[in-house]
Amino acid sequence: MKIFITVCLLVLSLSFNADAEQKKQLGNWDVHYIAFPAPLLTPEIAQQYKLQRSKYNGVINISVLDTESKQAQQVTISGIAKDLQGRQRTLEFTEVTEGSAVYYLAQLPFRDEQRFTFTISISNSSETQQLMFDQTFYVD
Repeated sequence: MKIFITVCLLVLSLSFNADAEQKKQLGNWDVHYIAFPAPLLTPEIAQQYKLQRSKYNGVINISVLDTESKQAQQVTISGIAKDLQGRQRTLEFTEVTEGSAVYYLAQLPFRDEQRFTFTISISNSSETQQLMFDQTFYVD
């Protein structure tokens, strides 16, 4: 898990997004999110999480914490990515639990300089929230 968190922190530091922390408070949750090109993952991490390292694949990582306790939350998560031409792709998230950490991963194919608007639905038995953010992907 430490390796994965280190990779995510590295990606966050390289992000060109104006919202440096990439966190939104939604209801009783702090939702942390990041979308980045898959080649930034090491081959070992990609294999461990069954992610394809291609310069044309992005990774979406979302974690949900209780705002007060800061404890990771297990939620139901689904979403879509919509490009500027209006094409939509359904995101298929996989839950990853490591110790007390819980996060949700999805992959998304893209073309160079392709911008997406993400709409993510997050819910549990008592609450449903919607996370929206934009991300442009670049091929290196």
